[in-house]
Amino acid sequence: MSDCGHHHHHHHHENTDFKRLLAALFITVFIMVIEVVGGVISSSLALIADAAHMSTDAMALGLAGGAHWFSKKPANDSLHFGYRRIQVLAAFVNSILLFILIGWIVIEAIQRFLNPEPVIWSTMLVVAILGLASNGIAFAILTYGNKSNVNIRGAVLHVLSDLLGSAAAVLAALVIMATGWLRVDPILSVLVALLIGRSAYHLLKDTGHILLEGAPTDINVPALISALKERAPEIADIHKVQIWQLTPEHPRLTMHVAVNRSDTAAGTLTRIKSFLDEHYSSLQSTIQIEIKNHCPDLLCNGSGKDMLEGHIAPSGLAADSTRTAGAGDKISENPRDTGTTIH
Repeated sequence: MSDCGHHHHHHHHENTDFKRLLAALFITVFIMVIEVVGGVISSSLALIADAAHMSTDAMALGLAGGAHWFSKKPANDSLHFGYRRIQVLAAFVNSILLFILIGWIVIEAIQRFLNPEPVIWSTMLVVAILGLASNGIAFAILTYGNKSNVNIRGAVLHVLSDLLGSAAAVLAALVIMATGWLRVDPILSVLVALLIGRSAYHLLKDTGHILLEGAPTDINVPALISALKERAPEIADIHKVQIWQLTPEHPRLTMHVAVNRSDTAAGTLTRIKSFLDEHYSSLQSTIQIEIKNHCPDLLCNGSGKDMLEGHIAPSGLAADSTRTAGAGDKISENPRDTGTTIH
């Protein structure tokens, strides 16, 4: 499997997502300014508070956009996988910002509940409706983006919080208009905060899992091993299976595959790569082929259950995800070790 096969597809997604983030940022800043002006004119603390809320979201969108742009920088000698994971880091930071924002909303809601202030509900309603419509547009723009990108998910949650906040402001203005009950606004604000908190928790959990080198939750390792052995019966053992994610769109796999006879090595490697291409097309893989009971790595125990992180030895038949063994591949002996390497 190679990056080349998916490069154009990912590049298109990245450019489109970046444009969506910029559009959402522009809309958020525009509405923030409108709400500040409307809040001052109407003496509405709700609108001013929502404008402050949107300023935080504007910074979050700016962070997401910057991370998206920065992630396109190529790999170098010190960062072999490039800057792709900066998107995950930005989403992780955004999830933390969401929790800080939720805390601020709850504190502000308590203060408003204890000390309600009169507002000009007509101005508040007009500005809130404008904010609701604009945030709805920004939310629609982002939700049509790459849903597997955690950076986009973080941005969507911030815009969703704006959308729900505007909806709460509209409802609060209507209730104040009909009944004069000012405490409805802080009550609705807390409900919105709870909804945001649930999504923020899942984003924090998912990005934290990726940053901790967690395996993709949609890949069943025992099932994968079983399927590979069925595809290539000459496989005697599969061990040191390690799967992690640069981002959810870029999972990585390394494994050691032991075969009974050395003359089956090249064919086994081809069948493994073919299987992974068919069933796990986005999975970049590096496979080390070994002879049964002769794992060259220091931490191998030959049991098929060794999941420890070991040293990559120069021996063994290895294929990086950017090369798939074929009929024209040349297999040569390396005089410095007991294994073979694909050229």
